[in-house]
Amino acid sequence: MTTRPHRYLKTALCVALAPCAPSAFADFVGDGKAALELRNFYYSRDFRDGTPSQSKREEWAQGFILNLQSGFTEGKVGFGLDAIAMLGLKLDSSPDRTGTGLLPRGTDKRAEDDYSKLSLTAKARLAKSELRIGGLNPVLALMSSNNSRLLPQVFNGGQLVSRDIDALTVTLGRVDSVKQRDSSNSEDLTATSQFGGYSTKVSSDHYTYAGLDYQVMPNLILSYHVGELEDIFRRDYVGLKLNAPLGAGKVFAEMRYFDARESGRKLVGEVDNRTFSSNFGYSLAGHTLSAGYQKGWGDTAFAYIAGTDTYLFGEMLVSTFSLANERALYAGYGYDFATMGVPGLTFNLRYVKGDDVDPANINTSKAAELRALGEEGHEWERSTDITYVVQSGPLKNFSLRWRNATNRSNYADSADENRLIASYVINF
Repeated sequence: MTTRPHRYLKTALCVALAPCAPSAFADFVGDGKAALELRNFYYSRDFRDGTPSQSKREEWAQGFILNLQSGFTEGKVGFGLDAIAMLGLKLDSSPDRTGTGLLPRGTDKRAEDDYSKLSLTAKARLAKSELRIGGLNPVLALMSSNNSRLLPQVFNGGQLVSRDIDALTVTLGRVDSVKQRDSSNSEDLTATSQFGGYSTKVSSDHYTYAGLDYQVMPNLILSYHVGELEDIFRRDYVGLKLNAPLGAGKVFAEMRYFDARESGRKLVGEVDNRTFSSNFGYSLAGHTLSAGYQKGWGDTAFAYIAGTDTYLFGEMLVSTFSLANERALYAGYGYDFATMGVPGLTFNLRYVKGDDVDPANINTSKAAELRALGEEGHEWERSTDITYVVQSGPLKNFSLRWRNATNRSNYADSADENRLIASYVINF
C-alpha cells in the first residue's frame, strides 16, 4: 500500500491564502478552536465456539487525537484550514489476540508498537455553503465514517454542503482513498466482505455521493441520497425522520430504505439488496423506550464501503444483522440519570433477534452445514452501554464508558465482547 498525496489540498491552499492581507486572518485565528483527546481503549472479543485459528481478540492501546479548526478569513468568500493529528500506542497485545481494530498488524500478526496519521482539510465558505477538500469524516446515510475504535477512519477527497435554500441541505462529495481506523496508510476503496459475500481483493478508483435533506416541518425531515462506488455498486437511500412532543414526553420515529445493485464493470459480481430499517420510540422523564424492524431482500447482503458504519438501526457491536434476506426485530431501553440528580451518567440496553438469513454466500463452516441441511441462519445479540462524563471541575469532560455485548449465531462464531474506554478532552 502506498500513501497518496493530498493532491487537491495543495492547490486549494495556494488559491485560498495567497491573496489574503494580514488583516484578513483575524477571524481565521480568532475563531479557531483546538482540542486534545486522550483516549484509552481496551477491547476484548471472545469467540465462544472455539475458532481454530483464533479464539480471542484482545488488545489495549492509548490514543492521542489533536483537533485544530481555524475560523474563516474575512471577505465574501472565507478560507480556512483544519488539521487532525493522531497517534496510537500499543499497551498490550500478542500475535494470537490481534485484529481488534485498535492497532495495525504485520504479516506475522504482531501489532505495531505505534502508528500515526495526519489529516489536513482546506475549507472555503460562501454564504451558507461550505467546501472541504482533504481529510473528511462524513456521517451520512451512504457515507458514515467509523469512529468506534482508538482512532477515527479518515477519507481523502472533497465535499460541498449547502444550506442556502431554506430548510434544504444539499451535500455533494467524492472520495478516492481512506485511512482506516487502525492504519497509517492511504488505501483504495473496497466493499465490506459480509462473510465472503463480496470480494475484498478488488478496489474502486473513487466513491461519489449526493444527498438532499428537506425539513418539511420543524419536526419532520425527508431525505434522498445516492452514492456509487465506481465499478462495484450503486446505492439509493430514502429516509424519514420525525420528532414531536406527545404528552409530557417526546415521540420519535425514523425509517430508512436502501437499494443497492452492481455498477460499471461489476468488479465484485452481483449486488442485489434492498433493506428497510426503522426505529420508533418514546422519551419521558429520563426514560427512553424504543423498538424497530429491519428486513433485507435480494440475493446478496447489504452493500457498504469497508470500514464504515452501516447506518442501519440493527447494527450492534458484534453483528450488523444485514445479511441476505435477514429479518431483525429489536428493542431498547435507555435512562439518563440527570433526572435523579446525577448528570453525565447514562445507561442503554438493546436486544436484537435476526432470522431468515440466506447462507448461500456466507463463507463459514457453520453456513456450509446450513446449506447442506437446507436451513436458514439466525442470531441474537444483547448489549449494554454505561457512560459517565464529568460535568465540572478540573476533570470536566473526562468520561468512562463500558460497552458489553453477547452474540449467539448458527452461521458464524458466537462471541462475547467488552470495550472499556476512558477519554479526557482538553479544549484550548
